Amino acid sequence: MNKKILTLVILIVIAAVAGVIFLSQKGESPISEIPLPTTPSGTSLSKLDETGATPEGVKTLVNANNQFAFDLYLELKKKSKNDENIFFSPYSIFVALSMTYEGAKGKTAEEMEKVLHVPADKNLRRANFAKIINEINKPNKKCKLSTANALWPRIDFQLLKEYQNTIEKYYGGKMTPLDYAKDSEGSRQIINRWVEDQTEGKIKDLIPPGFLEPSTVLVLTNAIYFKGNWLFQFDPKETKEEDFKTSSGKIVKVPMMRLVDTDKKFNYAETEDFQILELPYDGKDLSMLIILPKENKLEKIEKKLSAEKLSEWKGMLKKQKVDIYLPRFKLKTKYFLADTLKKMGMSTAFDARANFSGINGEGGIWIDEVIHQAFVDVNEEGTEAAAATAVIMKEMAKLTPIFRADHPFIFLIQERKTGNVLFIGKVTNPAV
Repeated sequence: MNKKILTLVILIVIAAVAGVIFLSQKGESPISEIPLPTTPSGTSLSKLDETGATPEGVKTLVNANNQFAFDLYLELKKKSKNDENIFFSPYSIFVALSMTYEGAKGKTAEEMEKVLHVPADKNLRRANFAKIINEINKPNKKCKLSTANALWPRIDFQLLKEYQNTIEKYYGGKMTPLDYAKDSEGSRQIINRWVEDQTEGKIKDLIPPGFLEPSTVLVLTNAIYFKGNWLFQFDPKETKEEDFKTSSGKIVKVPMMRLVDTDKKFNYAETEDFQILELPYDGKDLSMLIILPKENKLEKIEKKLSAEKLSEWKGMLKKQKVDIYLPRFKLKTKYFLADTLKKMGMSTAFDARANFSGINGEGGIWIDEVIHQAFVDVNEEGTEAAAATAVIMKEMAKLTPIFRADHPFIFLIQERKTGNVLFIGKVTNPAV
């Protein structure tokens, strides 16, 4: 290395060290060094307070999540093109919006209750949410399954202590203040890095550039990750390229996995309209349900989708031998759900009428966007899936009102103490 290059390297190192010293003297740290909230795999994760949770309460929330899943599926289907895949985590969206709902009041809360099907009884809702989250994050499962929540308020935005405690106690949502006004891009990267960490790198760049700005006051996030092997795995040697007929009737070639001529038994049922198959994952705590319409009539089945129907169909399943042909597939999706959720019935939350005074005690904030991203990989070994949701909340512009009496008006003179009106009049032409 010659002397000029060596000198340059030394100068760069000195400049870097000086920069770190300067930042430390100012009491600031580089944006990338802000510690992220505790993750499910972290040793300091404490069990959420599920005091008062009951099997019936858990079932109520599960049914709410499932009905929301089908409602949202059908709404997304309306917007999808022919042969366009759909994939999302209703749980992730449901939880992120439920955390937001915890601060909703009045009509805003009523609309969110109807769309989410979430119980209005806070004691029923909160304890059973905690129970569900604890179960998902329970260790020592053969499948890897975890979920996490976080709050990201603007550094000068004060959350009500009651709201903050509720989210931490029942949802496990840790709070990390960020400076959206001075460094919206750095803040975006921090949130996205947390999401990426929670999903084993499968969900990247959840929040695109430009969505966070000085008016952003709060971002609520949920992430969920799953990886499990089939209880009965497919042999990769048996996978062969075969035809797959799409919804539009187009024929495409796909790698078709096979599990045939075995003594293995699966939960299976069949009606005149469809077949339904349950594929368990190792440990038998989780499974994949596949509903296969006959004669490629998917729309006929979609019209029947509901939480009640799902329970009915699952009740029909019986153990038997089944020859299985399932395509290997991988899906990546991203949705911006504001317009969709408005159409589903919670429009008030997205405009100036919104009442989220339970979050900050004042209101004046609304949901700007709900972003959801999902990933799934189904192969011979098993399934890997991940998803994340961000609810981005902004404050309404605080404009100075203008009172310009340049047209006819009524006026009155009153005693302030009693309210007694002493004079009343109408001015239609003050120039006379």
